[in-house]
Amino acid sequence: MRAYYERRAGEYDDWWLGEGLFAKQDRPGWGEEVAELIAVVASLEPARTLDVACGTGFLTQHLAGEVVGLDASTAMVGLTQGRLGSGSLVVCAEAIPLPFRDGDFERIFTSHFYGHLERAERERFLEEAARVAGELVVVDAALRDGVEPETWQERVLNDGSRHSVYKRYFDASALAEEIGGGRVLHAGRWFVAVAK
Repeated sequence: MRAYYERRAGEYDDWWLGEGLFAKQDRPGWGEEVAELIAVVASLEPARTLDVACGTGFLTQHLAGEVVGLDASTAMVGLTQGRLGSGSLVVCAEAIPLPFRDGDFERIFTSHFYGHLERAERERFLEEAARVAGELVVVDAALRDGVEPETWQERVLNDGSRHSVYKRYFDASALAEEIGGGRVLHAGRWFVAVAK
């Protein structure tokens, strides 16, 4: 997974923006729902937030308050740092375990990371999130018709390389229950967002 995201960094935002390999995909309402999701993220109360697996910082930039980004990919960290500016801290590190002390943050935010974790990793991540912050916000892919809730996917990058990626898709209420109860922030066709 690390190698895949390292190689994908330069083209990652194509997925959000519907460009590159994603320009011809049929994703009705995608752009509108990305805008809705950004509004949900921007509406979160300002907090000292750790964005785990921040990627390019596409959503990170909309978080209010003091925000620290974390990603295991040096390429992603560089892109996020450029997006957030030199006054922001972006750390290249693993998410399990998190390299922070108990209670260092008020909120853990993560987008399209939780759905790549297999069972033991999910359990460990939830323990780490609870250790480091009092609130957890998870954004991920919505379960929709014709999509398996759990699968291994072959993903192809612009350079033609092929990567096997574990992926889960979520019903918003079920995801809220899975992370320990909480509230649904967004339940769309393409994305879900929940908070605990």
